[in-house]
Amino acid sequence: MPNHEDELGERGGDGMMAMFRWIRDRFSQNIQTRLTGYFLLILLPLVIISLFAVERSRAILYEQAVERTEMALSSAMNHFDLALQNVEEISSLISGDLRMNELLNKNSTNFSPQSIVDFSYILDQLSDFVSVNRYVSQITVYHQASNMFISTHYGGKRLMGETQQEWLVEAARRNGTGISYVMSEYPVAEGVSFGQMTNTDSISLIRAMDLYNGERQSNLLVVSFSESKLLNIIKTLLPSENSRIALLNEKGEVVVETGRVYEEEISDKEMTVTIDSDYSTWRLELVQPKSELYKETDQLRLFTVAIIVLSVLLAIIISWVVYSGIASPVLKLARGMKRLSSGELNIHVDTKRKDEFGFLIQSFNKMAVVQKHLIEDHYEQQLRLTTTELKFLQSQINPHFLYNTLDSIYWTAKNYDADEISEMVMNLSKFFRLSLNKGRQVFTIEESITHLHYYLRIQQLRFMDNFTVDYQISEDSKRVPLLKLLLQPLVENAIIHGMEGKSSGGCLKISSCIEKGNTVVISVQDNGPGIGEERLRYIQHELAMMGSRSVPASSQDEENVKDLFGLRNVFSRMKLYYGREANLTVHSVPGEGTTVTISIPLDRCKEVNMEL
Repeated sequence: MPNHEDELGERGGDGMMAMFRWIRDRFSQNIQTRLTGYFLLILLPLVIISLFAVERSRAILYEQAVERTEMALSSAMNHFDLALQNVEEISSLISGDLRMNELLNKNSTNFSPQSIVDFSYILDQLSDFVSVNRYVSQITVYHQASNMFISTHYGGKRLMGETQQEWLVEAARRNGTGISYVMSEYPVAEGVSFGQMTNTDSISLIRAMDLYNGERQSNLLVVSFSESKLLNIIKTLLPSENSRIALLNEKGEVVVETGRVYEEEISDKEMTVTIDSDYSTWRLELVQPKSELYKETDQLRLFTVAIIVLSVLLAIIISWVVYSGIASPVLKLARGMKRLSSGELNIHVDTKRKDEFGFLIQSFNKMAVVQKHLIEDHYEQQLRLTTTELKFLQSQINPHFLYNTLDSIYWTAKNYDADEISEMVMNLSKFFRLSLNKGRQVFTIEESITHLHYYLRIQQLRFMDNFTVDYQISEDSKRVPLLKLLLQPLVENAIIHGMEGKSSGGCLKISSCIEKGNTVVISVQDNGPGIGEERLRYIQHELAMMGSRSVPASSQDEENVKDLFGLRNVFSRMKLYYGREANLTVHSVPGEGTTVTISIPLDRCKEVNMEL
């Protein structure tokens, strides 16, 4: 008899259980990670938008700062252009003044008292021009004939260095009627700069005197700018102490600058804004660290990063809360169900929860206990009861105690020369010997026919050989396993109800074959009087009722049943061992005979053979 727990154990084999445990463990390890990933995926668009908003605000701030700086520098550049225009106009007035040029030209190398008077007049005129223009610090005229500097800053001074004199004469000749600007640091002679020569620390405008005289002397006008006045224009534009604003000439030399001096090259970390003059080739340049521009936005970005980090932590915490509150008990319950379905009847899922999940797990534990009770206490009890009944039915057909007695009768009949008696006893003894056969429950069809032949021979001797037996056993069905004594009740019914009363001409046909490759069909046919129509309907109805039951009933359970013992015995055993697909049918024609056919699935025959 197959054991139910063994079947469950086989269905949940070691390999499948190992695979399930691996999948379960992997799922348990990854489920929190997956939940965290889902939350982070939800946060990802917000993070991207926040970072984009911060970076975009930085870009807008930079653009606005550049725009404001350009406007401020453009305004300052206009002031510088206006100052240059005023200074250049003053230089044109001075260099073209007829009176001053006349006084310069009439004085020669001989320095006389009249020369002092003339130079004093020139000095007074120059002082008047300085007073009317706040961007001019001093005006100096170089008189080439006497090598004298006439300056509003220090009066008069004779220039002694020949190299310096040559440089001034060459500058006057080179400029012609044009204008040039000289930095105070510009070297004039060895060890002497232009600023040292003219006593100025700022940029100076130089041009030749006597503009309208083609034969003019190499007299030179020097107009020096006031560095402090120039700085006043740009000081107010300085955004911070780390910034720098510089006025550069056409050569890139610093005219004036304020703020921090950058000794290294300007990098990408600084904002640089440059405005070129529309009037001159000068330009204004502002350099400011970007960190000062982004000071407020950096705080905003820091807050954004802090919010992102906090959101990630919250996502991890929420995923853990969700896992602990929902996914974990569901996963624990799923594991319990898997173990229960694999045959582990002692399953118990631990829980301390008092919510709906706790109630669900407790209900599952109760269901598992009920399931175990049903399987162990009810189903196995029914199996034991059925097995006991089968043994009882077989004991009715296999009286073991008769075997030794029949052996004694056989030898006694041989001693008295009772050949028919001895043959009957010998066949009966062989019948019982094969029935016992060391407890075997299954024989091949060929062995079952041999066993059945001993019983039929006894019946033939009993009925004086008034019937014959025809065996039609196909070759492919001979080796098919079959429960023992499954055919004997059918043959017994055929002899009792079909052959009894016949004086001769009785025929009993026993056949077996395999139909459609998957069904074993065995039939017992007689040529007796047959069964009446009403009786046949009754028999078929009873067999149909037995076939419709989910669990085959025993004769012990049906105390009111008074007939069809042989058919009920055979059909109950077939259903119990071969399942619901096994079938028994009775077909009869009055006056022609009766045929009883059993159909058994071929695969179930092999399975029962292995189980028994």
